[in-house]
Amino acid sequence: MSIDLPFNTAMILGSFEPLPPGEGVDDTPGFLALLQGASLIVPVGTPQALLPDVSLPVGIVMETEPLRIGLWEGRPLRVARIATDATLPAEYEALPFQGTDIRLDNVLATIAGRAAQILHWERRSRFCSHCGGDLVRIPGGWGKRCRSCGDDHFPHIHPCIIVLVRRGADLLLIRNAAWSVGRFSLVAGFLDFGESLEECVQREVREEAGIEVTNIRYVASQCWPFPSQQMIGFLADYAGGEVIPDGVEVVEAGWFHEDALPASPGGKRSISRWIMDTYGKSAGSS
Repeated sequence: MSIDLPFNTAMILGSFEPLPPGEGVDDTPGFLALLQGASLIVPVGTPQALLPDVSLPVGIVMETEPLRIGLWEGRPLRVARIATDATLPAEYEALPFQGTDIRLDNVLATIAGRAAQILHWERRSRFCSHCGGDLVRIPGGWGKRCRSCGDDHFPHIHPCIIVLVRRGADLLLIRNAAWSVGRFSLVAGFLDFGESLEECVQREVREEAGIEVTNIRYVASQCWPFPSQQMIGFLADYAGGEVIPDGVEVVEAGWFHEDALPASPGGKRSISRWIMDTYGKSAGSS
């Protein structure tokens, strides 16, 4: 099932055409997705507009050279980053594309997320993890090859499961140690060696909440560029055990009635919220 969640390509179809780096590079003016941490720099008063890349606002110094990642509305789209502590001129502001602040629309949030994921890969792929040699780009894609040993390297995208567990009209929610009090979400975690996705669901629920699940079924997935995950969503039914948080990664866990769900740290853009909104009622869980 394909869903038009933020950060998935479907959100920007018709406006954005991805291109491999270095293909058709020229000096044609276009747009700039300029990032500061997990925020996109936009003009004050017109928050849904990308910056033109013909000139940078006075006083802004980029940490990275602009990198062309594709075409936006038929014109080149380049991405770059500035320091998180840089002071912006009064006519510009930084709008978050992660979290509960959703002043930035979903389309530009998706562009910013892709820019962040690409810049993360570029920053982490300067040297070969096998021999330490310099990496050079493989033509036609984002992969890189070591000058010294010849090893090929490709963008690291990490698969994670996320699962809504139901027991009648109750949903299992957990609070990670890093989240503020009162904020809960679904069980989630990274795929481990040798696991199927369904086995990962079982293990993560057992580790984080102490219970067993059955009837595991896939529902949808979301690119989550913080920094480079693929969230793979599931539903599951309670099969036994007492809810006990692990006390380290998860500090609270419990059953919440479907009509009284708490706030979610991922905000409305997350697949966690989408799963709860779509399948959080008994009628929508089958």
